[in-house]
Amino acid sequence: MNAGDRLPPLEIPITRTLIVAGAIASRDYQDVHHDPDLAREKGSPDIFMNILTTNGLVGRYITDHFGPGAVLRRVAIRLGAPNHPGDTMVLTGTVEEVDGAMVTVRVVGANGIGKHVTGTVTVTVPAEAGTATVPAGPT
Repeated sequence: MNAGDRLPPLEIPITRTLIVAGAIASRDYQDVHHDPDLAREKGSPDIFMNILTTNGLVGRYITDHFGPGAVLRRVAIRLGAPNHPGDTMVLTGTVEEVDGAMVTVRVVGANGIGKHVTGTVTVTVPAEAGTATVPAGPT
């Protein structure tokens, strides 16, 4: 594993169920994450994913690639274009730095309207890691 290596992309269908379940699981009861009418009243075309769900999906992307022994050390993300139901987010990653067992990956999650999430993840990987592949499909 070297700086510049690319992780395989992961396509995640953005369903209404994923958005609502993620909000409930993270105890984020803001109406914009579950009530389409109230989301529209507040200027959004529909409900949208919360940052905690996005954070979890980014973590899953990294640990699915590096394997069950990988440990997330730092996740620093920033949201951009919202994830609405009916879209697909494609997560991609590029290794930025390798320092022994510590790997820093630049992650981008894009949807039909732009970049939903950008950031970096630092992970400790076991010696045999980096050979796993990211499975396709929703969470």
